[in-house]
Amino acid sequence: MSIFSGIWVPLITPFADGEVDHAALRALVRRYADAGIAGLVALGTTGEPAALDEAEQDAVLATILDEAQAHAAARGVDAPAPAPAPALPVLVGVSGNHTASMKERIEQLNALPIAGVLMAAPYYIRPSQAGIVGHFMTLADASDKPVVLYDIPYRTGVRLELDTLLTLAAHPRIQAVKDCAGSLDTTLALIRDGRLQVLTGEDINIFNTLCLGGSGAIAASAHLRPERFVALYRALSAGRLDEGRRIFHELAPLIQALFAEPNPAPVKALLAAQGLIRDELRMPMTRAGDALVARLRALEGLDRIESHAAA
Repeated sequence: MSIFSGIWVPLITPFADGEVDHAALRALVRRYADAGIAGLVALGTTGEPAALDEAEQDAVLATILDEAQAHAAARGVDAPAPAPAPALPVLVGVSGNHTASMKERIEQLNALPIAGVLMAAPYYIRPSQAGIVGHFMTLADASDKPVVLYDIPYRTGVRLELDTLLTLAAHPRIQAVKDCAGSLDTTLALIRDGRLQVLTGEDINIFNTLCLGGSGAIAASAHLRPERFVALYRALSAGRLDEGRRIFHELAPLIQALFAEPNPAPVKALLAAQGLIRDELRMPMTRAGDALVARLRALEGLDRIESHAAA
């Protein structure tokens, strides 16, 4: 049974004075583990991996894995030597358009206690569907870990056609897809086929995808109110449609606001407003605008809290 279900948080990379803030990153891992999320994504798009050099990427991943294991140990989870998988699964983003280099990276990751690798189609060069199949098959062959495909054509410039996805589903290590293609027909066909677990990557589609029979979500907006996202998943998984609908309607304004400007700027702004991180990104990403920050603060009631504290 594949583990790729539930609510997964694609972790941001916190910065402080231009450097990775590893203390804040550890605190975020603990926060989401305590909230009951199903897993974490390290070095996904939300984590700004393109702005990190190789050493920084390795250090970020090491911190996340170490804290996930430390959290498990603190809760009494046995961890047999020598290299136990962390209690909280960690999926690792591997991006690029050079198949050989990505293969080398995956071979390095094979030695780590990760849950799998998340891979998008080669960006910018826009290969044929046959080229995409060959690319993913080569990388899946090199991986000792499960593979999650990432279908996000508005970033890569090419979509994974349904026939391509169904062909790739035959590979034993390709187990899931992060679905950002915006095609209801494709989403439904993959769910009905049943070989790939379908995790929506479009947060506003969480309710729809789960009701159709999807497995869960990789949701940047679950950085905020993670317990409520977990409650949404649990309600719908248990068939409590009315409860799930109420929770989703409660979350929808926040989800919409968090994607009003390029991700992860709004997420970082609101986490910073809550005192969890500094509001820092690396160029070419910029901080969320003042108007959006005010809207986000109002949605989370932060201004009311501060006014009450001041009084």
